[in-house]
Amino acid sequence: MPSQKFLARLKERIAERPGAPALRWRDVTITYSDLARMVDDATAELASSGLQRGERVAVSADKSPELVVLLIALWRAGHTVVLPSRDLGSAALAMLANAAGVSRLVTPSPVLSEPTRPEGVYHAPPAGDSLLILTTSGSTGVPKLVPLSPRGVDNFFDWAATAFDIRPGARVLSYAPLNFDLSLLDVWASLAGGATVTLVEPQFATDGSYLAHLVDSHRITVVQAVPMVYRLLADLSIGPVWFPDVQHVVVTGDSAPPRLLPELARMFPAARRYNLYGCTETNDSTMYEITDAAERQLPIGSPLPGVDTRVITCDGDLLDGPGSGELWVSTPFQASGYLDPNVTRDRFVPHGDTVFYRTGDVVHRDEHGVLTLEGRADFHVKVRGARTNMAEVEHVIQRHPDVAEVAVVAVPDDLAGNVLHAVVSRREGSALNSLKLRQLCMEGLARTAIPTTITIVDEALPKTSTGKVDRTAVKTRYTERI
Repeated sequence: MPSQKFLARLKERIAERPGAPALRWRDVTITYSDLARMVDDATAELASSGLQRGERVAVSADKSPELVVLLIALWRAGHTVVLPSRDLGSAALAMLANAAGVSRLVTPSPVLSEPTRPEGVYHAPPAGDSLLILTTSGSTGVPKLVPLSPRGVDNFFDWAATAFDIRPGARVLSYAPLNFDLSLLDVWASLAGGATVTLVEPQFATDGSYLAHLVDSHRITVVQAVPMVYRLLADLSIGPVWFPDVQHVVVTGDSAPPRLLPELARMFPAARRYNLYGCTETNDSTMYEITDAAERQLPIGSPLPGVDTRVITCDGDLLDGPGSGELWVSTPFQASGYLDPNVTRDRFVPHGDTVFYRTGDVVHRDEHGVLTLEGRADFHVKVRGARTNMAEVEHVIQRHPDVAEVAVVAVPDDLAGNVLHAVVSRREGSALNSLKLRQLCMEGLARTAIPTTITIVDEALPKTSTGKVDRTAVKTRYTERI
């Protein structure tokens, strides 16, 4: 992956276990020696394609073995790779490429490249020694470019290998797209550790039966996914499923509803189960091991080894002891900033000798130092003068067993300042209506926090490429119906 140490580790794995499976895709098994040969072939194609060594490129393609191979070949040739979301339209992709200083868009074998600007190679903004630039999910705004630190990536690999037993013989499910930071664990740390990576085909990513078959037939030992994936498995109409080979289950990327926890215990009886919190800018920051399936609200846990946290109150003061505020983190894995230095100054804040990242997440810290996510700082709005946490409203609505997904958005209102609208995706076959949900809100929320309207839909809510609910799309699509 994006460091010379990764390439060295991969070379060691190839030499030690050439016949061991590296990648599984459909019905094909690619061994470590196969992977080495494919990377050599791709490297030769790159050399004949006109790319200059070290040139910054963008790669936009669906996940496949060929994409994994291309990325390794590009890193071996010293290229810095920008991995944008596949959901970006052509205009948005062009804007991102321009901001990143990308000269060419490269696609997998046969290796093809085309200039992204007519004048040829553009002077790229400095990215330090990074070989990989990811983008943020865009779930709360325009995606930002994040050059990953090779040292940070190496530190993360070391931690992940120990935390989740990533070693020869481990079998890891790769669900997330490669542009999502979850792939640092699912793909790159796994290959560096000599494990076997089973790649999920993007077109079947929402097919619970397909996912269950992969986990079962490939005897997966490590699963990391957003809550939606575990919901797909739990809701299978074929009846209860369970996966006795899985040893580590990681819930990440979004808040997990409490009712999912008993399902995790049932489906993965032999596994240790974790709630892992982090973001693209810092990688993983805190973790909570789930031992009580009856948790009413799942904590994000305590800082990982080497991680420093601060909780900053709404008045800008450092909180000592229990209380709520914005979470600031500094991790051994984090980026040094965004590609845009102006955005960096707003989010990466020096504090003594340490640089903290302002997550924008509001947390509560209890007397034991355990953190629980309360929502986004930008999910707080004023409704009739009262500060209202939209994440709390979602949490109350999510308690109803027939709610599959919910998003609460604020719409400006001349009288109230803002009014809240809830969009709820109900479970298949459910007769859930807005009256039942309104009663639930009246019982669990302050009057000002009760949504003005509740829209019930039978389709899944729009998602970002990383599987999070796309609130901007929700607001655009559903508030027009009100």
